Amino acid sequence: MTSSLFRLVCGPAVLTTAPEGWATEMLRDGEVAIVPDAAGLASIHEVARALDATAVAVVRGEADAAAQERTVIAHAGSLALVWVAAGFSDEARAWAQKRAPMTLLIDADGALSQDERRRVERFVAILSGQAA
Repeated sequence: MTSSLFRLVCGPAVLTTAPEGWATEMLRDGEVAIVPDAAGLASIHEVARALDATAVAVVRGEADAAAQERTVIAHAGSLALVWVAAGFSDEARAWAQKRAPMTLLIDADGALSQDERRRVERFVAILSGQAA
């Protein structure tokens, strides 16, 4: 049984380009799974260092975008989800709207803007408030 309130699924740049400490603080009550980018293991190492973690979960890669979305959906399980990706299919958006745990989809290819980081922070604050 997990004590996490949410899962974050994103590419490495979301965490490696964030201001120092942002990812660690934001993930205090959550867990992360990385969707590898073209840099592969090197970018995963960067994420681990940015989080000051000895290990980082990785979402398995799939042959096409639809299969990748299904894998992320399966990984979300019953936890709230923050999912950052370059885009989402209509099916993924419909799934996010219908599921009982809160879900935040952010369309971003790489680093998050300051406004997008604030959206994540508000989402996590709401989850933390509900859990209190």
